[in-house]
Amino acid sequence: MTLSLDYAALSDVGRVRRNNEDSAYAGPYLLLLADGMGGAAAGEVASAAAVQVIRRLDKPGITGADMMEALAGAVHRANERLSELVEEDPEREGMGSTVTALLFDGQELGLAHLGDSRAYRMRDGQLQQLSHDHTFVQSLVDEGRISKEEAFTHPHRNLILRVLDGRPDSDPDLEMLDVRAGDRLMLCSDGLPDYVSDKVIATSMAEGTPDSVVVDLITHALEAGSNDNVTCVVADVIETEPTSGTQPQLVGAAAELAQGGTGPATSTLRAQGGGEAAGGAAGDFDPEELRYAPRAPKRFLWLRRLAVLAVLLGLVIGGGWFAYSWTQKQYYVGTDGDYVAIFKGVDEQIPGLTLSSMYEKQTLQVDKLPTYSREQVEGTIQADDLSAARSIVSELQRTAEECATKPTPKPPTTTPKPSTPPATTGRPVSTPPKSPVTTPASTAPSTSPSSPNGTVNPDDCDGVR
Repeated sequence: MTLSLDYAALSDVGRVRRNNEDSAYAGPYLLLLADGMGGAAAGEVASAAAVQVIRRLDKPGITGADMMEALAGAVHRANERLSELVEEDPEREGMGSTVTALLFDGQELGLAHLGDSRAYRMRDGQLQQLSHDHTFVQSLVDEGRISKEEAFTHPHRNLILRVLDGRPDSDPDLEMLDVRAGDRLMLCSDGLPDYVSDKVIATSMAEGTPDSVVVDLITHALEAGSNDNVTCVVADVIETEPTSGTQPQLVGAAAELAQGGTGPATSTLRAQGGGEAAGGAAGDFDPEELRYAPRAPKRFLWLRRLAVLAVLLGLVIGGGWFAYSWTQKQYYVGTDGDYVAIFKGVDEQIPGLTLSSMYEKQTLQVDKLPTYSREQVEGTIQADDLSAARSIVSELQRTAEECATKPTPKPPTTTPKPSTPPATTGRPVSTPPKSPVTTPASTAPSTSPSSPNGTVNPDDCDGVR
């Protein structure tokens, strides 16, 4: 069964604020509310721009899971539009807007939410909040540090943590919701729930038509002393054709800017007995001022960005120079051709950059070193400083000199044993000669590099050329 929406939208500037920074839209397929912030004229510009971009979703054919993608894309395009507006006029830097949207396909609802405006659903006499506030106070409630009742009167209940502000991290909450005939939906800016309890809201939504309900809710907010703009969108889910028709409704800053309005907005409602009170309240401190106060405009934006880039470049260059300077304080022993040499720097290869250079070439030839020492030098020997490097060379020189003066092993000698003249008998006797005796010239080799008296064992000088 295909359902339809019977809707009404209304916005009031309130008793204190001079401009209406709320914008709202209601159509056959879309309910949308945006609460702008940023001070001066930026708040109404932000909310109006967000509504003008997202309202393009009010058309048939977007159904099921496609609603999530459509809502996310529309919110991101609205965010890009805010970024463009800031680029056009740096005075708007710091402006932003909440966004709460319900996309309807006749069977389901798609919710997109960012900020502290709210979406409610009344079903079977029970009021349920569909959206989740992106506020500091709500984070305290989520952590269990305060109760919902304490949040209602908390002094920082208007501090928003996430908002549509032209920055790339402005991603909305997205959710699919079921819907059925008899449901009543309501979107509102924070000017209502910050001053009117859920119980009073539920009582107002329980009876009447969408037109009468929006009037009743805004009247409750004004009577409760709301010092903010108050905007409501109410829609009934019905099985018949809507009595309000299918003509879209646009209210608040979006409607005023579309008509070319630039001055202070006038209130569409006035609570009984509110004339004198409103005049007195206008001069009082507005607690919402902290929430809506614009950030200091970033003049000469390109110069600031250039300065940041220069600082980052300086840090990179400075860090690189520091690292290079450190390498030039290091030393190691290696080879330069056929000779041992001391090098300054580190033995690492970086394309386009030389990190080491020969500091002292020695007279010691690499071939004069035994195999183990030669392999160490060819692989480079690290030194703590220049003095340590020279000590390493001195030790290598001593090793080479000891190997050069080692005793030369003698070849084995053969000592034949003289034959014994045969005894004289009547005839000659033949005696075969014995095998020669071989006497080795040296004892078995030792595995220690040198003997106790400091001389190098001849066998430790293996590989000397």
